[in-house]
Amino acid sequence: MNLQTIVKIISAVFGLLGVVFLFRIIGVGDEEIKMAAGTGDFGTVSPLVSLAIAILVITVIITVLFSLLNLASSGQKLKKSLIFIGCFLVVLGIAYAASTGVETPMKDGEVLSASGSRWVGTGLRMFYILAALAILSMILSGAKKLLKR
Repeated sequence: MNLQTIVKIISAVFGLLGVVFLFRIIGVGDEEIKMAAGTGDFGTVSPLVSLAIAILVITVIITVLFSLLNLASSGQKLKKSLIFIGCFLVVLGIAYAASTGVETPMKDGEVLSASGSRWVGTGLRMFYILAALAILSMILSGAKKLLKR
């Protein structure tokens, strides 16, 4: 049995489980699920959510595994990938250093910690830096093509 056949069988099993769980949820009905959730009973929906999480985890593991195997087969690809990961970590460090954190009250009455606030700021600054680098890269690429003509 080859890998493709095994993947098809596993996909079919997951698909059938998903259909069974979906029909179970449809059979119970919205109102009963809402009432049960109000008391903390998520037994009807939990199997479908667990199946989705399992499929996500398997997909991520397989994707990372095959990506690493592909990188390991070529030293040049691995070197480029490590350089880009290093550049990404440098941008992360710059964004983290530029961010500050302040305890912030939220709408639901909880408080966002100073550390959490700093990481939110870091994420925003990383987005802005990476977006600016992408725009700059597109402009430079376009200018380079124009100058070659």
